[in-house]
Amino acid sequence: MAALASHAAAPIEIVAAVILDAAGQVLVVRKQGSETFIQPGGKPDPGEAPLQALARELHEELGVHMDPGSAQPLGRFEAWAVHEHGRRVHAQVWRVQVTGTPQAQAEIAELAWVPLQAPHGRRLAALSEDHILPAAARAVAAG
Repeated sequence: MAALASHAAAPIEIVAAVILDAAGQVLVVRKQGSETFIQPGGKPDPGEAPLQALARELHEELGVHMDPGSAQPLGRFEAWAVHEHGRRVHAQVWRVQVTGTPQAQAEIAELAWVPLQAPHGRRLAALSEDHILPAAARAVAAG
């Protein structure tokens, strides 16, 4: 029983993307059954390299192809999970470029393009609002 309790508290490891449009807005997604927007991405499969997992998730969720050569690491961030109450999420995040027009697919209900700086006009997960978007804004400002 104790093993189950400790396993339930294990952090959720994910990969996430920052995708900017020509106007400098960032793409966020909302899963079906949720009112909170998050970065596109997801959980790597066992043995899957992080950028390989990110490319797969972007294709499954948005129907786009990630340019692996465009991936710029923004860092590792941690916050409370939005969709799994009481769990922490650890995210490896990259700014990436994609080909194709993002469209909501799989478990994604809605896409939105929001400004990097608040106000964002949407309810964002703490991971995005407090960590990922500020890191992306710093990276954009640095050139």
